[in-house]
Amino acid sequence: MKFHIRNFGCRATQSDGAALTAAMTAGGHEAACDCADADLVILNTCTVTTGADNDVRQAVHRVRRENPSAQILVTGCFAQRAPQEAAALPGVAWVVGNTHKMRIPEIVSAGARAEAECLCHIGDILLVREFASAPVLEAGEDRTRPNLKIQDGCNNRCTFCIIPSVRGRSRSAPPDMVVEQVRLLGTRYCEVVLSGINLGRWGREPAIHVRLVKLLRRLLEETNVRRLRLSSVEPMDLSDDLLGLMAGTPRIAQHVHAPMQSGSDAVLRRMRRWYRARHYADRIRQARARMPEAAIGADVMVGFPGESEAQFEETRGLIESLPVTYLHVFTYSARPGTPAASMPSQVPVRERKRRNRVLRELGAAKNLEFRWSMVGKRLSAVTIEDGSVALSSNYLKIELASSREPNQMIDVEVGGVTERGLFTI
Repeated sequence: MKFHIRNFGCRATQSDGAALTAAMTAGGHEAACDCADADLVILNTCTVTTGADNDVRQAVHRVRRENPSAQILVTGCFAQRAPQEAAALPGVAWVVGNTHKMRIPEIVSAGARAEAECLCHIGDILLVREFASAPVLEAGEDRTRPNLKIQDGCNNRCTFCIIPSVRGRSRSAPPDMVVEQVRLLGTRYCEVVLSGINLGRWGREPAIHVRLVKLLRRLLEETNVRRLRLSSVEPMDLSDDLLGLMAGTPRIAQHVHAPMQSGSDAVLRRMRRWYRARHYADRIRQARARMPEAAIGADVMVGFPGESEAQFEETRGLIESLPVTYLHVFTYSARPGTPAASMPSQVPVRERKRRNRVLRELGAAKNLEFRWSMVGKRLSAVTIEDGSVALSSNYLKIELASSREPNQMIDVEVGGVTERGLFTI
């Protein structure tokens, strides 16, 4: 059949979607560019916020409107967290738990009734009883910067987060497999993004017991990939060894993304985050000292239960004092089944939105300042999209004076600042 996959959410979900596309194609199915042309529409979902859940519901209704004859299959994190709710959405034919999404080609071919270990059925809902031992490694062919998910799951139990429940415990792809995949990708792409749900925990299982920095050294020594980029790494995993390796080679992007969540120690304790504001500040300042022109990004949450105005100001003040170059600001969203959802002193929604706006404005100002500091400098970048834009090592989009072929490593001289990025001379 002809299928169309729509991915929601994080880099890990995008990587899962690429793996599923490859599995469907290998199973004899044909990819459709648009849901209107598909016999089967697969929604590979996220559930990190209430907004993410609403996106799934709206997508189901949109598919039914645009292609009433298409069958709809819901998979991913929303399907794992709330399978009965997903199955109740009008038009949904199948709901498949997160870990068994790679069995979707078999499931749809068998009419969703194939029996399997680790699966139980409620109608056509497939509930997962256990998670796979390691992530499936697959990168999309339609990207100039493929995401390679090398780690899945999380052992942390942050009180606001549903992800451990829908992704399972931390699991790492075997190092030899990662090296081989990066070696192959390096023959086709200039840049490969290494991603995971908790990337810094890669290799910590007893069976592997290797740190991420050792894997990176192997990739630099044993592959010809021109640039590796790390997705989000928790602050406690930004070791001096890792920062030193990143600073010491142009083959690793000058880009650090470290979730902050809050700059208040009291809030961090309620979140059950295993660091304090001073620890976070030290890691960010160390990153800047070693990589003076690096992009430094942070995730931050506003409106966590009990967050007072003074505690919010601690967060705002910490961000203002640090050399972060962009922010991902999230408004707290209660996730059923998490400890934070039942905590007292829930912050009013209106106040959460105000705090979100304050930090977004601060993040925009810091990003503009960072972009202006790049004017007149030469930056290494990879051409993306149709070749009219490039992405620099330090995570800035650059409009090119003349188009190039996509997927080319180039050096450009920055001429000025655009609304969201830079342009060349």
